[in-house]
Amino acid sequence: MPAPKETTATFESALEKLESIVHSMESGQLPLEELLTRYEEGTQWIRFCQDKLATAEKRIEVITRSASGKTQLADFEPEPTARKNTPTPAPPPSEPDDLLLS
Repeated sequence: MPAPKETTATFESALEKLESIVHSMESGQLPLEELLTRYEEGTQWIRFCQDKLATAEKRIEVITRSASGKTQLADFEPEPTARKNTPTPAPPPSEPDDLLLS
């Protein structure tokens, strides 16, 4: 399968192609020029998969209930990725003077 430019590949077939590229690169049997070519092709397939996932995410709708109990559809809004991986900050340490005055 050629690298995605204007392809009708599915997400699943693109993922299989990407896994095949990774396997061949990890085999240790490819010369440097072929490794670079495979790497470039792999990055194109990654971008293709990311675009497919972004499109699917936009199509997801979540069923929610309003306060009156009626069912309504709402667009799916993912949490910002920065919030998912950012730990909650710890409270600042107490000053020793504060401990003595308590």
